[in-house]
Amino acid sequence: MENRTPITVSASINATVEKVWEFWNNPEHIKNWAFASADWHAPKAENDLHIGGKFSTTMAAKDGKMSFDFGGTYTAVEENKLIEYTLADDRRVKIVFEADGDKTLVTETFDAEETNPVEMQQIGWQAILNNFKKLAEEN
Repeated sequence: MENRTPITVSASINATVEKVWEFWNNPEHIKNWAFASADWHAPKAENDLHIGGKFSTTMAAKDGKMSFDFGGTYTAVEENKLIEYTLADDRRVKIVFEADGDKTLVTETFDAEETNPVEMQQIGWQAILNNFKKLAEEN
């Protein structure tokens, strides 16, 4: 396999790590944040959070013209601290949850895919993380 550029995005969330973990992993919450812009949504989410477990989220344009499933298999899970998984195309993703009182720093590092520019991928993943931050802080 070729070397892939790692990309990192992060957000400081004004919520406890326990709440952040719940909103990150509960499919009912995932459906409310796992998309990059307001003209998209996530109509379906499944999550089997344990090593070897799988997850899948359908991300779709609200106009119905495009959709895709984002999913993979968990390779490491440490409650309230760490999630690692491998995507269907063998790219790796690592998410670190760092508790700081009533705040949580979420840092995602993922292997870039080769279709879109690195900057575009970083912007897209950061937009999804910003959606997550907004949902977790407002609910």
